[in-house]
Amino acid sequence: MSSSISPDPSSSSSQAYMPDPRNEQVLVYLNGEFVARHEAKVSIFDSGYVCGDGVWEGLRIVNGQVVSFDAHIDRLFEGALSIALDIGLSKAEIKDIVLRCFEINGMRDGAHARLMITRGIKKTANQDPRFIIGGATIVCVAEHKVVSPESKEKGLRLQTSTIRCSGPDVFDLRINSHSRLNLIQALIQAINAGADEALMLDPNGFVSSCNSTNFFIVRGGALWTSSGRYCFKGITRGSVLALAREAGIPVFEGDFTLAEVYAADEAFVTGTLGGLTPVASIDGRRLPGAGMGPLTRRLYQLYLRKIGAAQ
Repeated sequence: MSSSISPDPSSSSSQAYMPDPRNEQVLVYLNGEFVARHEAKVSIFDSGYVCGDGVWEGLRIVNGQVVSFDAHIDRLFEGALSIALDIGLSKAEIKDIVLRCFEINGMRDGAHARLMITRGIKKTANQDPRFIIGGATIVCVAEHKVVSPESKEKGLRLQTSTIRCSGPDVFDLRINSHSRLNLIQALIQAINAGADEALMLDPNGFVSSCNSTNFFIVRGGALWTSSGRYCFKGITRGSVLALAREAGIPVFEGDFTLAEVYAADEAFVTGTLGGLTPVASIDGRRLPGAGMGPLTRRLYQLYLRKIGAAQ
């Protein structure tokens, strides 16, 4: 029995982006140095490789400004503190690394950086953090990334996963941890069912999140999203909720069911790279506002204006 999945997510992913040959030449920040992409390597004894022990952030630059920069760095340090990971640098120093990574690669717009920090190299390949030798491993990879227009026009197909979002007593999704296997499993289920991303329920059976993005629906002119207890602490999620309230759009944050999702007028997901990406169908049920529905479009335009992006 084959366990393979489609190798090409270019037009069917919330993280889809346009290919750019310049990315083969980017320089990567690795523990104080900038190295060629193909030379960027970490030890097989690194905590991130051994046990996924680390935190990360995705950051987008638009017209020379990093979107929600302080909020991303605050979330990074909060996550590191919660797992007792000593980054070894200040917030200002980490921000400088990101800015230098964009600058050295000549990026002022249409680019995205992945900042990854692990506990560091271990004496042996095990779980115990007391076997660390030295300091944290700090990597920043900046790439030219422009969102695929096809995903914005077509909308995503979601499939409800049997894998649930976990509670904070099991695995707190509000920490941007390198450990993502349960979310990857949910995505594989969705892909094998012919969908683009997984819709995930919380431990009580209410709709929570997608495997890599936050989830919203529109019902009767109101914006609905989960309570936030079992989903990612999304920076874009927070921005969209604030923009909706400022615009006088009714907002509901709480528990709702799949049945209520199936009866929605529109749906979309949010994330740093894609901003707002519309949802076309859920579990094979096509939404009336498949593609960019009117309220989704309005919120997307408000978001683009907020981050200073072209509309």
